[in-house]
Amino acid sequence: MTSYHILVVEDDRDIRDGIGIYLNNQGYTVFKAANGREGLRVLEEEEIHLAIVDIMMPVMDGITMTMKLREKYDFPVIMLSAKSEEIDKVTGLNFGADDYVTKPFSPMELLARVSSQLRRYSRYLKLAEDARQQQQPHVCINGGLELNLDTVEVRVDGELVALTPIEFKILALLMGSPGRVFPAEEIYERVWNERAISTETIMVHIRNIRTKIEVDPKKPKYLKVVWGIGYKIEKQ
Repeated sequence: MTSYHILVVEDDRDIRDGIGIYLNNQGYTVFKAANGREGLRVLEEEEIHLAIVDIMMPVMDGITMTMKLREKYDFPVIMLSAKSEEIDKVTGLNFGADDYVTKPFSPMELLARVSSQLRRYSRYLKLAEDARQQQQPHVCINGGLELNLDTVEVRVDGELVALTPIEFKILALLMGSPGRVFPAEEIYERVWNERAISTETIMVHIRNIRTKIEVDPKKPKYLKVVWGIGYKIEKQ
C-alpha cells in the first residue's frame, strides 16, 4: 500500500489543519471533517485506513461517531481528548477506540502512534488475506464459541459477533490454547509486537470481548480471569 488514507475529525480548524500538515509531510493522504456527522459522511465516500477523532465536538461528538463507525468499519481509531482524566481514556477504549492522545500533544507523539496503529492494522489485513488463501479454513471451536481465521469472524451459538481487530487478535491468541493462562504482559507483547510497558488496555479489551461473547459477562462461561496471573479461554 503506497499511501494510507487518514481521516482527521476535529472541530478546531487550527488543530485539524496542523495535524493534516504533519500527516501530509509523512506521505499520508488526509481527509478532514469538523464533527462526527461530517466524518461519517467522508467514510461513505472514501476508503479510510485510520481515523483521528476528537472526543468533544458539536453536532456529533467523537464517542458517538466511533460507536457508529464500528458498526461497519474495523480500521484503527485514535481519540483526542482535552482532558487527562483516566475515565476519558477508558471511555474511548470502551466505545471502540484503539488508542488515545491527550491534548496538548507533540506532533511526533501523534505520528508515532499513527505509524504504530497502521503497522498493526496492516498485519491484521495480511493475516486475514493469508487465511483466506489457505485451502482449509482455520477455525477454532470451543463449545458455542467459534473463531474463523479464514473469514476473520467470530460467532457465539451461531450468531455473528462484531469484534475490533485488536479484540479479534486477543481472542484468537486465547482460543489457540484453550485452558492456558496468558499473563497480561504476554498478551500485549504477542498482539502488539512490542514490549509491555503498561497493560491497562488489556483489561479494557478483555472486558469488551466478554461483553460481546458472554451471555452474562458477570458470570463468564468462556473468557475467565485467573486473579493475579492472567486470562484464559475455559475449555468447554
